[in-house]
Amino acid sequence: MSGLASPEAGIVAEALAGLTAPRKSLPPKLFYDEAGCALFGAITRLAEYYPTRTERALLTRVAAALGAWVEPGAALVEYGASDEEKAELLFGALESAAYVPIDIAAPALAALAARMRRRHPAIAVHPLAADFLAPVRLPAAIAGLQRLGFFPGSTIGNLDHDEAVAFLARARTALGPGSPLLIGVDLEKSLDILIPAYDDAEGVTAAFNLNILTRLNREAEADFDPALFRHRAVWNDRFRRIEMHLESRVPQSVRLAGLRIDFAAGETIHTENSYKFSEARFAALAAQAGWIVAESWTDPDRLFSVQLLVSRS
Repeated sequence: MSGLASPEAGIVAEALAGLTAPRKSLPPKLFYDEAGCALFGAITRLAEYYPTRTERALLTRVAAALGAWVEPGAALVEYGASDEEKAELLFGALESAAYVPIDIAAPALAALAARMRRRHPAIAVHPLAADFLAPVRLPAAIAGLQRLGFFPGSTIGNLDHDEAVAFLARARTALGPGSPLLIGVDLEKSLDILIPAYDDAEGVTAAFNLNILTRLNREAEADFDPALFRHRAVWNDRFRRIEMHLESRVPQSVRLAGLRIDFAAGETIHTENSYKFSEARFAALAAQAGWIVAESWTDPDRLFSVQLLVSRS
């Protein structure tokens, strides 16, 4: 492995673990290098991609109701904060004193913090570059403040069941007693809506998916030819999820950190899941981590929901 240092060593280890498994996969957090963050931003503006615009519209309604649950001057703790646009819809209603954006993409997080300090100088910004799927210690500077956890975008749907329960349980502990969690949850719907949202006509989602190979070429000593893979988005009815895959167009061999990895024609790398929920199934999931759904908001077409969770005890 040529003595690769962290974080590259971690990327190599995760990539090799997934690509040498019987069913090849890559962790979706590898999407989010600088190019991946930009491509995801472009996805959120696509006509086919309903989650972002639907959630934003809901958050304008939700913000007005938060006063019943969160005291003025609370700290907003956002998990997976690649940008601040959704958080900004809440700052006024919360009279936020502090904002803790947490994300694994350190460059995007630094740019977010710089923008926030220019646009909202009265709000103390404490960026935390971390993998929120691991235990996270919140900054000591917000120790005396109530916290509102914020996990938008239905990112919860990218986690398998056990991962989702573990994340929700860790967030409950980190946020502390009396601190609710506001979370975006994508709902079950027609495949005529779902599939185009993950396989758009312009090919932006395909470029986002393929960019993970470009990142491995740059950071993990790989030699993928992205042109020899195609993006696929499929519905898995058994697990109620959209799956994203990269399918090998031809039989081929790729090297990564000195190891040869063979692909058959049609073999795929599974890169992401996006689970879709009924409100009852999500409530049951949250309950396993010690949360109760206190309030839930949905759009008129029931495409998406924003749910406020409070601790069960």
